[in-house]
Amino acid sequence: MKGYKQDIEPLAFLLNKYDFEINRIEKISTGQKYTAVLLKNGNIGVCANLGHIINPKKSYYVNLDLRNFIHRIVLNAYFNALLNYSGNCKSDADIFDAVDFGKYKKVVMVGFIKPVVERLKETGVLFAVFDLQKEDLLLTPIVEQNKFLEEADVVILSSTSLINATFIDLINATKNRCDIYMIGPSSIMAQELLAYKNIKMIFGATFNKTDNRILKIIQEDGGTRVFLKLGHKRCLQKKVE
Repeated sequence: MKGYKQDIEPLAFLLNKYDFEINRIEKISTGQKYTAVLLKNGNIGVCANLGHIINPKKSYYVNLDLRNFIHRIVLNAYFNALLNYSGNCKSDADIFDAVDFGKYKKVVMVGFIKPVVERLKETGVLFAVFDLQKEDLLLTPIVEQNKFLEEADVVILSSTSLINATFIDLINATKNRCDIYMIGPSSIMAQELLAYKNIKMIFGATFNKTDNRILKIIQEDGGTRVFLKLGHKRCLQKKVE
């Protein structure tokens, strides 16, 4: 990976490159499920809370600490807002329109996202799903995760791996010829992430500028099924060299 180190996690790399400017933030809105950061230019970024209670006061993040999961969540939402509105992203990009999973023999999903799992079942492809925090009959025991990753031809990776600091270990567990697609509203659609091992495309979302409906839904504990209807599906693709 030119100019990058595979052991430097994305949030740390982006923080070093773009910094975290608290004065750019207009408001932090949070609920049980998600946190949203509204920048003063109107951009909105979101991030899953993963069970954490987020402090909405900007002053709490003056001295940012990547060892603090609450700080990581707000930082992720900040970069989501700062970088996702790039003109390099394609609009109305659904992963099942962009990727033919039928061409892969061994499909692995890390992070249980129910709508995606349902779509995978509809395609008829065999797949394994792993998630540390959730319980479902479809989940494969987590002790099998590295074995499946080592053999996978394709991995659908929840972007929450950026928040819980598992991203580097997960991508490095895959073989060299494996396609990794990042997915979820927490996605940071930055070209820098495409330079990491095997990352081919990043699927995420943007929202209309200063759309207070998004902030209100999140404050009222709404989830993706509600606020994503008001957003725009986006996709960032690795350039063919």
